[in-house]
Amino acid sequence: MKMGESPREVDKKPPDNNNQITQNIKDLLSSREIENIFENSDFIYMLNQASGDRQILAKQLNISPTQLSYVTNSNEGEGLLFYGNVIIPFVDRFPKNSLYKIMTTRLEETSEAG
Repeated sequence: MKMGESPREVDKKPPDNNNQITQNIKDLLSSREIENIFENSDFIYMLNQASGDRQILAKQLNISPTQLSYVTNSNEGEGLLFYGNVIIPFVDRFPKNSLYKIMTTRLEETSEAG
């Protein structure tokens, strides 16, 4: 808070750029706090990853080249599950005539045909 500025004026300021949402691991791990959370996570659900992110994750999580293939140019619903020190590749073909309709983030799939 600056001299002559009321506490309420401080609350009206836009948030810092630190409050961004990202899917890139290199962005997440740029924060020491997030890196600590990541290192203490027993469960990770990993989908397709960009090349640079794959290399970071391979080093951080001891992922073999064979295991990395499951998150390299993978299709929807394919990836790796990490639970403790176990790494399991998976393929999830979620039926589109079920909960998918209310869970999808694809705008074109959320509007009803009319």
